[in-house]
Amino acid sequence: MNDTMLDSANALKEDLYRQLSRIGKCLSSDKRLEILTLLSQGSKTVEKLTSSTGMNFANVSRHLQVLLDAKLVRFTKKGTHVIYSLADPAIVDLLTSLWRISNKQLPDIGKLKDDFMDNLDNIQTLTMDQVMEKLNTESILLLDVRPKEEFEISHIDGAISVPIEELEYFMREFPQETEIVAYCRGPLCVYSAIAAQKLQAEGFSAYRMDEGVNEWQEHFAH
Repeated sequence: MNDTMLDSANALKEDLYRQLSRIGKCLSSDKRLEILTLLSQGSKTVEKLTSSTGMNFANVSRHLQVLLDAKLVRFTKKGTHVIYSLADPAIVDLLTSLWRISNKQLPDIGKLKDDFMDNLDNIQTLTMDQVMEKLNTESILLLDVRPKEEFEISHIDGAISVPIEELEYFMREFPQETEIVAYCRGPLCVYSAIAAQKLQAEGFSAYRMDEGVNEWQEHFAH
């Protein structure tokens, strides 16, 4: 191989790594990660992303532009609304892998979650296999505490939609002897723990599941 070919190969390598770094730079922002996680639950308008993240409209728009430039999201227009979605379903796998690596390598993640759970009263977490077993025997009520629009896009078979904000209203309809399991958006969402605590306080046998729809679908696809 002559020097010209070696130079071309090295230039190609540098260009390829430069392209890969575009994705890495996008993922270096906690807010962009939050936006991607929200979009992994279904398409959303800029207004919905604004209310869900607590950021203002301008900041959400800036982060979306960075994600657009890296081809991680796409958008469509419906009337006056701009609706964003993930550019490819494989991005869900990227987010899942990032969570697993981070959870394994960064002790602070486990400590943060443990500290939060320690402030709740004996909330038991069930595995996906335990939940599936209870669903198969029809011995539990499975609550999806995400916003209703996310439930309508995708949910675990057998679950019912009870957004966390409406839980106190719905729990009046549940038979007291019912065993209840709550889930939300996955490991980064603790609404399931809050729901389980509220249900326990009302005398229900309530549990939480750490995983959400994406993790469930991946787990039972194998």
